[in-house]
Amino acid sequence: MKRKILLVLILVFALTVVAPMAAAQARHGGDLDIAFGTDPESLDPKEASSSPAAMVMLHVMEALFDMTPEGEIVPLLAEGYEASEDGTVYDIFLNEGIEFHDGTYFDAEVVKFNLDRLVDEEAPFSFLIDGVDHVEVIDDYTVRLSMDEPFAPIIAHLSHDFISMVSPNAVEEYGDDFGMNPVGTGPFVFEEWSRGERVVLSRNDNYWGYNAYVDTVTFHVVPEDSTRVVMLETGEVDAAMRIPPRDTARVDGDPNLHVVNTSSLRTIYVGMHNQREPFNDVRVRRAVNYAVNNVSIVENIMDGAGRPSDAPISPDIFGYSAQERYEFNPYRARELLAEAGYEDGLEVDFYYPAGRYMMDETIAQAVQSQLADVGIDANMINLEWTTYLETLDQAPEEADHDMYLLGWGTVTGDADYGLYALFHSSQWAPLGNDYSYLGNEEVDELLDKARVTPDVDARLAAYEEAIEIIWDQAPWIFLHSEVQLDGVNNRVEGLIHHPRENIIATEAYFVE
Repeated sequence: MKRKILLVLILVFALTVVAPMAAAQARHGGDLDIAFGTDPESLDPKEASSSPAAMVMLHVMEALFDMTPEGEIVPLLAEGYEASEDGTVYDIFLNEGIEFHDGTYFDAEVVKFNLDRLVDEEAPFSFLIDGVDHVEVIDDYTVRLSMDEPFAPIIAHLSHDFISMVSPNAVEEYGDDFGMNPVGTGPFVFEEWSRGERVVLSRNDNYWGYNAYVDTVTFHVVPEDSTRVVMLETGEVDAAMRIPPRDTARVDGDPNLHVVNTSSLRTIYVGMHNQREPFNDVRVRRAVNYAVNNVSIVENIMDGAGRPSDAPISPDIFGYSAQERYEFNPYRARELLAEAGYEDGLEVDFYYPAGRYMMDETIAQAVQSQLADVGIDANMINLEWTTYLETLDQAPEEADHDMYLLGWGTVTGDADYGLYALFHSSQWAPLGNDYSYLGNEEVDELLDKARVTPDVDARLAAYEEAIEIIWDQAPWIFLHSEVQLDGVNNRVEGLIHHPRENIIATEAYFVE
């Protein structure tokens, strides 16, 4: 027996949505400009791995399911699903009459092509669906996903932007260049991409849903925080992401602008290479956690626009379990370093980006300074975002980094995405997104168990135990969870500020 489900998962967290007025009051047309910090690495779900890429992609292509700003997983290209009682078979029912931008029809064969492509070609986010053993076309608009054992987070995972559907004909036409020429079913059509400068999209007037209001959306790549603020103030852009906390009062004080404060699913951390000296010694990893004052970073650098971490995922995530924080204690840090044989200090290479996360460069410098106070000399290496990801994405024996600043948004709202991807041994780079290489068998077993356990309480218990071990083993310096601070011109309404760290323009419009 199977049970049919249309609305499949509700997650609760706070956020801000600027809702549009009635369509009759909206002024159709116009060119919307949005500034963000880093260039996408690719616009192909098979190659993409960052939120900036996802934000552009979600305007062009769509997944089978979607997460609303309120945290509800709802059908999108799918209209619903049925699951077997044992949780090993899911029949996905698709909406009919949908076309890709190139005229290719969307159907069950297309879904099978996309899911198989992500797994067969070992996409960075193929772990989201690697619990699916077989994809079968039942009829033109029904796809069956079969698994050897239950895969509890599968529907939430199918809402991920990197499981979006792309045109098989376009993939064949463009080959390796598809990431620069994306073709989806979304409300906007890809027009052009000037690397490091901007991505331009135009309204899809043949969209299967409700048409967007604006004619074009241009995403401007602007790494410098201050430059994004100036562009917003001068009207060069209509919205800007990651307004520095120190500038929020200034932006809010402008009668033409306002700041939107939205909760986020993102955790910021400093990862360490756990498989080689000095960070293969847990005493050193714990020492650097005691050496870094994450409370001070949130209060003094971010003006309170964050929450010091007490877990490797943020509190809004299913499976979150609070731990006792590593309190700032330089004396204890030096003591642990001495126990590990580093009483005379040590040197490490510390990689970091600029413009990707809120105040990332300033935070990296603060960490460097606090480490220096306990005898750790961090050689700071800053790289452009795409190069940065390529540099980190190495097998442990080939990696150059000792430490690196990064963030992870658990955008499915489920701990599987936040923990399995970053702490399970199968996800070590370059096969996955784990650049710290923890390699703990007990953590692996608990995360595997939580994936295949349909019982909610059993999953929560497994995640609680896994988080306790991860916290004790300290593969990261646990910093903070972010909030989103976006600046918007008052002449724009209807922008959706999504906790997945996206500004969504599908309902945006200009007012007179």
